[in-house]
Amino acid sequence: MAPKPRPGILDIKPYRGGVSDAPGFEAPTKLSSNENCFGCSPAAIAAVHKMENSLERYPDGGVQRLRDALAQKHNLAAEQIVCGCGSDEILQLLGKAYLREGDEVILAQNGFLSYKLIAMQNGAAPVAAPENNMCIDAAAFLSVVSPRTRMVFLANPNNPTGFLMPGAEVRKLHAGLPGDVLLIIDGAYAEYVREDDYEGGFALVEKHDNVVATRTFSKSYGLAGLRVGWAYCPDQIAAVLNRVRSPFNVNSVAQTAALAALNDEEFLSRSTGHVAHWAPWLEAEISKIGLKTYPSAGNFVLIGMETPERADEVEQFLTARGLILRGMRGFGLPGFLRMTIGTEAENRAVLAALSAFMAQ
Repeated sequence: MAPKPRPGILDIKPYRGGVSDAPGFEAPTKLSSNENCFGCSPAAIAAVHKMENSLERYPDGGVQRLRDALAQKHNLAAEQIVCGCGSDEILQLLGKAYLREGDEVILAQNGFLSYKLIAMQNGAAPVAAPENNMCIDAAAFLSVVSPRTRMVFLANPNNPTGFLMPGAEVRKLHAGLPGDVLLIIDGAYAEYVREDDYEGGFALVEKHDNVVATRTFSKSYGLAGLRVGWAYCPDQIAAVLNRVRSPFNVNSVAQTAALAALNDEEFLSRSTGHVAHWAPWLEAEISKIGLKTYPSAGNFVLIGMETPERADEVEQFLTARGLILRGMRGFGLPGFLRMTIGTEAENRAVLAALSAFMAQ
C-alpha cells in the first residue's frame, strides 16, 4: 500500500504562475506575472557578481544585515523582522504555525490564490468575504467572522483586482476582530501606493499582538527570481516564525542582492514613478476602446470582458502577437485579463493590439 497524504491535500489545485511562452516568439512580451519591467537594480547585479567566488559559504541564518537595513529604512525594530524565501514562505509559515484542523481563514472574494491554498494545506476552511464591483470594506470581512475564524488575509493593494483599502477601513477591520484572530496584511505592492491614508500594517503591529505585515522584494525591487520577502511582527509571533522556518531560508545571493537593491533609491523611484504614470494612462486608453478597467494601486491593470469566452479570445489574439497577459480563470474571474505595466513600447503595443481586436 502506498503512503497517503493527509486528508484534503489532494483537493488542492496547485498554484500556477503566469505563462511565459508564446508559440513562434523567441522573446515574447511577458506581462503576466507583475514583474518589474526595468529588471532589477544595477547595484544588485553588481553585488551578486562580487560574491561569485564565495558560494561555498553558508548564508547568514539570521539575515542580520538585511534586517538591520530594513529596520533603519522603515524605522522599525530589527528583532521583530523575519525574512523568508519570498513573502510567500512567511505566509506559509504563519499558516503552519497558527492554523488548526477545522479553523476558518477569511480572504477577499477575489483575493490572492495562495491564501486559499494555505488554509487548505493546514486543514482549515477558506471563507470568502463578499466584494462589490471588485471593492471590499471592513464590514464585508467582519460579516463572515465566526467562532472558528483564526486568520484573516488582506492584500493591500489587492491582487488581482488592484483595489486599495483605505487606512481607516483597515483599522476598522482590525478593531472588529477578536484578539485571538491574526490579521495578515500583505503589502507586496506597497511601494506603488501613493495615497496618503495607507495602512500597510507597521503601525498596527506596533500597537497590537495580532497583526503581521509582509513585504517583498519581488515587485518594485525586481528580485522575483531570488525570492526575498520579510514580515514585521509582534515579538511573540517573530519568535514563533523563527522556530518554524528553515535555518538558512534566505540564500546568500538573495540577501546580498536585496541589501543592494534596498539602498538603490534611484531605481526604486524610477520603477514606482513609471507605474504611477502608465497605470492611469492604460486604464483610460483601454476604457476608450470599449473594455472595462478597474482602478489599480499596483503595477498591473485588471481588464474586464463581456464574457469568459471573449476574454479567452482576446488572450489568444494577443498571444498570437507575442503579447502575454494573464487570463483570470484560475483566480475565479473567467471574464478578465490582468496586464502588468510594461515599458512604454510594451504598453503601447498591447493597446494597439487590443484596439485591433475590438475593431474586427
